[in-house]
Amino acid sequence: MKLSAFEILQNSKVVAKLKQAWLDSEPNVSGGHEEGGFIVIDDLGFLSVVRWEKGTQNEIILPVHQNCSVGGRAIVASFHSHPNTGANFQQEPSLTDVRAIRDDAELKGEFYLGELVISQDNLYLIEPSGQIVVIGKTDEIFER
Repeated sequence: MKLSAFEILQNSKVVAKLKQAWLDSEPNVSGGHEEGGFIVIDDLGFLSVVRWEKGTQNEIILPVHQNCSVGGRAIVASFHSHPNTGANFQQEPSLTDVRAIRDDAELKGEFYLGELVISQDNLYLIEPSGQIVVIGKTDEIFER
């Protein structure tokens, strides 16, 4: 069963991991770095987070995720942060972000919702089609 963003964000452990990734990315006007990961589901329906290696100021590399799975668990969503909040940085998903999700053949699993992009103001979802949706205010989601 494909979960909605709302259902995924009702899981307090997943939200805590997203918030930790945001804090780990050292958000500020500049000097931050991207953090990210996969939200996966096991055979019993439990969600967990698999973090990626630390990224750079405006880039992060996804680890191998063949057949939209990692460690034998299906990927239901991916995420990364946009921690640099200065005027020279884009908070919303970039065209590169959209293309990375839309064109990644390994992220076409039946349970994959898309990629969450965490910014200071909003949490965005890049759907597998490339459509961008604003999920909600980041601080409100993190304080639930």
